[in-house]
Amino acid sequence: MDVAVLVEAKARAARESATALALLPTRVKNDALLQMAHGLEEEATRILDANRLDLDRARSAGLTRAFIDRLTLSEPRIGDMAAGLRHVAGLPDPVGETVEVWRRPAGFDVARVRVPLGVIGFIYESRPNVTADATGLCIKSGNAVVLRGGSEALESNTAIARVLARAVEKAGLPVDAIQYIDTPDRAAVMRLLTLDRYLDLIIPRGGEEFVRLVTERATVPVLKHDKGLCHVYVDEGADVEMAVAIAVNAKAQRVSVCNAMETLLVHAGIADVFLPAVAARLAQAGVEIRGDARARALVPAMQPATDQDWDTEYLDYVLAIKVVDTFDDAVAHIRRHGSGLAEAIVTSDIRRARRFTQEVDAAAVLVNASTRLVDGSVFGMGAEMGISTSRLHARGPVGVRELTTTKFVVWGDGHLRQ
Repeated sequence: MDVAVLVEAKARAARESATALALLPTRVKNDALLQMAHGLEEEATRILDANRLDLDRARSAGLTRAFIDRLTLSEPRIGDMAAGLRHVAGLPDPVGETVEVWRRPAGFDVARVRVPLGVIGFIYESRPNVTADATGLCIKSGNAVVLRGGSEALESNTAIARVLARAVEKAGLPVDAIQYIDTPDRAAVMRLLTLDRYLDLIIPRGGEEFVRLVTERATVPVLKHDKGLCHVYVDEGADVEMAVAIAVNAKAQRVSVCNAMETLLVHAGIADVFLPAVAARLAQAGVEIRGDARARALVPAMQPATDQDWDTEYLDYVLAIKVVDTFDDAVAHIRRHGSGLAEAIVTSDIRRARRFTQEVDAAAVLVNASTRLVDGSVFGMGAEMGISTSRLHARGPVGVRELTTTKFVVWGDGHLRQ
């Protein structure tokens, strides 16, 4: 079948299932989620076999260590996927929630009620675990979903999607509510972006160029999961031990994800104490450090940073470090180079902490905490579709509630417009 015809058929089927899915009671959706979690655990061996095929292909292609990490599944990671689905099942169901209600002087009531978006197209790269995350969130929020993973994870995603679809059918949900596009042909993405007749939202999750392509070509509304060029700023007078621990965690706990730190900003008043300490810890973690002239004067082993480093999302064991003279200089650097995903300050000055939260514009701003905390599961939202850097509709981790919209419901008693 022609790729464009195939994609349109899947989108149409998802649209036809969306109405029934939106009306399902919470217990039925939760049962589906639990069946999905059980299915992943039961089929773990087959999923890992499929993942090995993807990993062999990725290694033969010479892809980076960080890329391989994003692609890799293991029994613990499959366990995390199942746990995420069970967590989502335990969350309150936002569908049907009355957000607010008020009575007008004429005597009729106006309510704002939460409803599903409809059909969501989710296009993502390299991380097969998000197949389960995205599907679970869509089912809980009453949305049908059309999934298109990256070609590098084709075997893994196909295996996972097959397990999830069987579980959904077993639970009695519309069988077409989950659609997976199992072709590596790039034309599938291009066609999906133009199916505004069937899709209500596109969520792209991947590299900067990929997200830009989706945004430019889509006729469907787009909720962007853009690049994560995250900063940690260590303020003058910060607790050095705390600052070192936060910086190392933000960079090295997992380098291949969007909420990992890419640039470390250090106040000149603490740099001589902090930088040698953090450099030693980062070296132990295998991180290559690139610094400006002032940072390298304190840690000569650093490689020189270039202007390009301040705008680079490495997603790897590389970190740029810059020494700044003032708090305002740090904020100005973040404004100029940050991507708006997550920014952190380490400080003992509550006034500067408050200023940072007010003056730094990002989906998440952290005080004395690692940027790695910015995650739907860590925030108690269950899994996430991604971390939105868009300003409209949803910003930050996109969970169940963020996959709904609202409609007005008016209750009257023969009321007319005068």
